[in-house]
Amino acid sequence: MRTPRPRHAAQTRADILTAARRRFAADGYERTTLRAIAADVGIDAALVSRYFGNKQDLFATATEFRINLPDMAHVEREDIAGMLLPQYFAVWEDDQSFLALLRASGTSQVAADTLNRTLANHVAPSLRAATPDNHLKRVALTDAFVIGLAMTRTVLANTPVADLSREELSRWAGPVLTQLLTGPAPS
Repeated sequence: MRTPRPRHAAQTRADILTAARRRFAADGYERTTLRAIAADVGIDAALVSRYFGNKQDLFATATEFRINLPDMAHVEREDIAGMLLPQYFAVWEDDQSFLALLRASGTSQVAADTLNRTLANHVAPSLRAATPDNHLKRVALTDAFVIGLAMTRTVLANTPVADLSREELSRWAGPVLTQLLTGPAPS
């Protein structure tokens, strides 16, 4: 017989989110169940539903992340990568919500839609301010480049990329990022 868990709503909610992030990151959206998350926390699955509703709502809450990009409107071209990359690294490497979303986005349309919405609402406005023209294309290509780096570095753990220090990766990726955002548009 299991010892009953003490009742503490805020802690239980936090524990559910932590377990959900781990499950979504490890198993993806499709294979993760509310029962498995509840079992990880040591509670009944009905309690997960009580706090978060359905799996999609829990996923949206568990994978919500913020990236604090600076105002790029008056940033010099040569400073762009140095301002953006540390913010991206902090999310890729330190934010379990982003990692869960990134992993799940490859197999779940719900996750892909959530990631695209987050990029459109929280990343695109900052990046757009740095672009001289072709705003939508430049922002979309920059997102593709950054998501590709994040996927290669954290999910795939591709050794040459994963083993680079943040400084080394910045030296390699910085010129590409700057080119995508501000370089001459192809003819």
